[in-house]
Amino acid sequence: MVLKTFGWSFAVTALGLVAAVFYGGWTGFGIVAILSILEISLSFDNAVVNAGILKKMNAFWQRIFLTVGVLIAVFGMRLVFPVVIVAISAKMGPIEAVDLALNNKDHYQELVTDAHPAIAAFGGMFLLMIFLDFIFEERDIQWLRWIERPLAKLGKVDMLSVCIALAVLLITAFTFATHAHQHGGAHVDKAQTVLISGIAGLITYMVVGGLSGFFEERLEEEEEREHEADEEAARTGKKRSAVALAGKAAFFMFLYLEVLDASFSFDGVIGAFAITNDIVLMALGLGIGAMYVRSLTVYLVRQGTLDDYVYLEHGAHYAIGALAVILMVTIQYQINEVITGLVGVVLIGASFWSSVRRNRALAAAEGDAGADEKTEVPSGV
Repeated sequence: MVLKTFGWSFAVTALGLVAAVFYGGWTGFGIVAILSILEISLSFDNAVVNAGILKKMNAFWQRIFLTVGVLIAVFGMRLVFPVVIVAISAKMGPIEAVDLALNNKDHYQELVTDAHPAIAAFGGMFLLMIFLDFIFEERDIQWLRWIERPLAKLGKVDMLSVCIALAVLLITAFTFATHAHQHGGAHVDKAQTVLISGIAGLITYMVVGGLSGFFEERLEEEEEREHEADEEAARTGKKRSAVALAGKAAFFMFLYLEVLDASFSFDGVIGAFAITNDIVLMALGLGIGAMYVRSLTVYLVRQGTLDDYVYLEHGAHYAIGALAVILMVTIQYQINEVITGLVGVVLIGASFWSSVRRNRALAAAEGDAGADEKTEVPSGV
């Protein structure tokens, strides 16, 4: 099971490390290994959240998530995205941006750092909306009841999460503008950048999340139709194509997963510059890490881990909320990547331990109930 799920990850790791040695020697090997660990530690919460969505998709789309999705994650977010950001922010062509990334790495890093407010505002707002929609939703299983119960009642107010997210964005933009003004910066332009990027993140969440939710509601009906079609295919002996099994619901959930992964990767891409400004080594290291995160997502789904440890999803969403806040704060202040990674690990670890304790308590209660039934004296005696 482990080899089947993580086989691609092992293969990509071997190829990536060999490529790192050829490209940058043993120094390159070390940098790629460190970046891989950084990406995994920063994105474990991503795997847990992804698993909650991926378990609703069929085996075909799970394979797409591990293959085509990885190409998008590795080449799109870890290689192309930083170049596109530089091209847009510096108003240069993509070829010129690539040349800059390969031949003038220090200047390239400066341009990516200058684009950080826009990146952080977009990713921060997208992740904040995920957290708010989760925390305001009424659910049967609650981890921190003293927080989740009153917030679930508040969540009945229409558009509350959007209002809070916009308020956070306004406060962040105003704070950043004040900070830039104190240092003689162009505070109006920077504030506008944060506002526009944050609103773009909000719109992206609402469009992609809305489409995903719309088609998710029809997923059960579609699954029933597919089940009937499978039975008919079995009777007639005709094979159905994998694409026909997928459906619109799975496609939009896949699209939602890709945008979610993109938002999670912002902190990894930015944090990677603290280790290297070589875009090739960065893509190799973060790509290996992204592959493990995706394999872990599929593993969690196939093992039914989220069903066994019911608070894991809660811990992951709290980690998302923390990461959203951290991204918004980094617009003005620098925060060490170790802190970012530890926050997620601690929250997920706590939710895992709470799940273990809950399972033990339930098992003990069932054991006591069984013992009471055995020792109960029959009424006729």
